Amino acid sequence: MSGILQTVDPSTGEPIATYEGWDADRIETAVARAHAASRAWALVPVTERAARADRLAQTLREHKDHLAALAVAEMGKPVGEAEGEVEKSAVTAEYYARQGPGILADERVEIDGAQAWVAYEPAGLVLAVMPWNFPVWQVMRFAVPSLVAGNGVLLKHASNVTGSALALQDLFVAAGFPEHLVTTLVIADTDVPDVTARLIEDDRVAAVTLTGSNRAGTAVGSAAGRAAKKSVLELGGSDAFVVLDDADVEAAAAAAVKARFTNSGQSCVCAKRFIVAAPVADAFTAAFVAGVEALRVGDPRERRTQVGPLARDDLRSAIQRQVEESVAAGGRLLTGGKPLPGDGFFYQPTALGDTGPGMPAFDEETFGPLAALAVARDDEDAVRLANATPYGLGLSVWTADPSRGVALARRITSGAAFVNAIVASDPRLPFGGTKRSGHGRELAAAGIREFTNTRTYWVTA
Repeated sequence: MSGILQTVDPSTGEPIATYEGWDADRIETAVARAHAASRAWALVPVTERAARADRLAQTLREHKDHLAALAVAEMGKPVGEAEGEVEKSAVTAEYYARQGPGILADERVEIDGAQAWVAYEPAGLVLAVMPWNFPVWQVMRFAVPSLVAGNGVLLKHASNVTGSALALQDLFVAAGFPEHLVTTLVIADTDVPDVTARLIEDDRVAAVTLTGSNRAGTAVGSAAGRAAKKSVLELGGSDAFVVLDDADVEAAAAAAVKARFTNSGQSCVCAKRFIVAAPVADAFTAAFVAGVEALRVGDPRERRTQVGPLARDDLRSAIQRQVEESVAAGGRLLTGGKPLPGDGFFYQPTALGDTGPGMPAFDEETFGPLAALAVARDDEDAVRLANATPYGLGLSVWTADPSRGVALARRITSGAAFVNAIVASDPRLPFGGTKRSGHGRELAAAGIREFTNTRTYWVTA
């Protein structure tokens, strides 16, 4: 076991750094240290744990430029978005610093003849398998509440953001968390399936969380099930963006461009399928295509850039396949549809019209700058099309009548529903999916309690 990990700048295709994957002995040493640190941390009062989260927010802001530069270099995120990712992480740390102790406080229950309460106690050491697309935020939105809850973290980050993973480990120590409490594991890609399965089986690992592909989620969820351990899975998404016939078309189209092409379209929660009522379909399509064509594609280090490269060349090839197969199945290319020439893994911002079930751009998760537009005859047809997916992460509905939007949303399966707003995670609200988009919740009270032992106490005098 062990091998070489290499990070590559997706804007140039040039290597950045190489790392030696850890062998079994080094992984064992890391797990033993993390487990010991986790057991000690569980004994620290929750108010002190929360105070470290407050310090973490400050530390994140102090290291914003460095963390953002790593994200830009390793996965091609436009620099302004990379900085925003760090700030969102800091805001989340502040939220749990202030709200965590109250959420975790014992809850008294009135029982005649006894004292009873519910306690939220640390679960232990949690394995986190995290993706590359938000190298800071994806880690922080799990790690911060988990640490405030009294747990330790084993981080298996995506190999193409290994520099970011190691920087985050150092960041927690700089913020005052004990050494080894957050441990980054450096594992070669070929070793990941076996190592992850063994870690989940390890008695020192209490639970596992994964954000990533359905294939990875199936493997991790199956292993957790065999070990009878808690798992939280945040998987793929093919979110519907529904525009009803009374919507403000210009506002909806402008929001739609942002919803689809943030992070260069590489997000599980990006809107991907745009389902538009027939009476406004032509106007929406024209405004949307104009917005897509106005996007500035280029070097992610330049602040004017709105769409950077895809993180890897195989991801670009996957988008090209989805475009070609969808057009062959009857989709209409409205704009884009080609890789950009030159260095790096750039792809034209692309929109397809006349899409629907049976086309890859509509049926599959599209992880890149590709939007699929479909026309709905009426509200009933919009519901049908929105539900015609194995995924169920987010939903956005646009209408002049918010009550109509909510009523429609209740008929569409998703983990979140936004009316006249773009789907986004917020530390004050639970985040997670349904169907093949996963199970469990992150953020808010639900997120911090996911990795606790909800324990009942009953005391008779």
